[in-house]
Amino acid sequence: MHAFKDTVQTLRGKREFFSPNGPISIGRAPGRLDLMGGNVDYTGGLVFEMTIREATWAAVQLRQDGLIVFLNPQMKDHGWEDRVEFKLADLDSEENVRRLVNQSPEIRWTAYLLGIFYLLNKRFPDRVETGANVYLQSDVPLNKGVSSSAAVEIAVMKTAAQAFGIGYKGIELAQACQWVENVIAQSACGIMDQATIVMGHEGSCLPLLCQPCEPRPPVRLPSDLAVWAIDSGVCHAVTGIEYEAARAACFMGYKMICDWEGLDLRLDDSNEIPRWIDSRWEGYPSNIPPSLFRSSYERRLPEECTGEEYLKSAKIHVDPFTPVKPDVKYPVRAAMRYAVEENQRIGLFAELARGSAQQNSTDAYRLMGDLMYQSHFAYTECGLGAKATDLIVDLVRREGFAQGLYGAKITGGGSGGTVAILGRSDARESFLRVVRGYEEIQGSAPYVFEGSSMGADDFGVIQV
Repeated sequence: MHAFKDTVQTLRGKREFFSPNGPISIGRAPGRLDLMGGNVDYTGGLVFEMTIREATWAAVQLRQDGLIVFLNPQMKDHGWEDRVEFKLADLDSEENVRRLVNQSPEIRWTAYLLGIFYLLNKRFPDRVETGANVYLQSDVPLNKGVSSSAAVEIAVMKTAAQAFGIGYKGIELAQACQWVENVIAQSACGIMDQATIVMGHEGSCLPLLCQPCEPRPPVRLPSDLAVWAIDSGVCHAVTGIEYEAARAACFMGYKMICDWEGLDLRLDDSNEIPRWIDSRWEGYPSNIPPSLFRSSYERRLPEECTGEEYLKSAKIHVDPFTPVKPDVKYPVRAAMRYAVEENQRIGLFAELARGSAQQNSTDAYRLMGDLMYQSHFAYTECGLGAKATDLIVDLVRREGFAQGLYGAKITGGGSGGTVAILGRSDARESFLRVVRGYEEIQGSAPYVFEGSSMGADDFGVIQV
């Protein structure tokens, strides 16, 4: 906090970015670790999330000339422009905002920010009448599956809203930022990242039923349990073809099942984030009971199906945020099975964690660990695995229960990124052996995540 505040004051004092007159609002949003969940937020499943120690900081100062200026010096490290200016008056439609941020690859990162000002201006035109300077600083690693994009969105949205006199928080804040990512950044994410970052608490896990966003009471893990995570070094992105194909495949399978049952699906666009719904499962594939799926649907679903084959029979695709490409093979059966069975795994994991918090149980920990291993394998079945993350999971298995490491799984959207590890709190040396083993094989030290921090709502917004 103090280091970021000092930087902001320096930028004000030297008049390099902030004006010496007028308040500056400061907000903070952490990244998140997907302990159990991953790809069921968009299928209406339960997820089990926690905030991480790393966070994005945002400072916002209003200006009177109608300019919106973003400054993020860290973007230079990626070969992108670190200072970008737009005019508030130009934010007159979704299409124009997307055009502005896509003028060149070097400013594409501003999609997650400019969409915020468009949405605030659209919803609160009497409040958002001026421009703003926005300064960003983050230690949430990019493309590691810990939601660096959502951390940026939440930090800027909450801080900018407060600067304009708008009190955004909770589910409303999370859903607004999801809209920006879906519609302006055109990334097909669910709600879990934004909701966790907004409503997470330090030292606790957040169970969240994504229908569309129903947080449940936080769960504080037993004191003799610890969670760590290792970055595989393989970049992940929810705009990647693997994530997109797995998501589309699930809704392809869901449409097939609804057709077999004579259930009509209709597009509900009454909310800003549209989705297809039916009368039985309400458009959420994860609502199908595993027993029913296994007995009635699983063997009828094709293991793979090209987009062309699917569209010939189904006619429509019931996910507004992914395309069906004719020549792509989609893992329909595995993706639909993941939506159903992962939802049950997470429910079991959450209940075991909650029960263990009341009475420690090594049997419960063993079961929780095995649920994580099951989840990891299910990612691979959907085409979302990676050799590097498999290697980390194998190293954890070798240490095993006897050495205090209970389970591990790939997180977030998969296809690389970070592996979450559950173990005894006194088994840190076992965890470090996994880190050293991975370093020896890969030839470089991986980034390690340890600890958690308060969510954006807990931190709030301060003024300097």
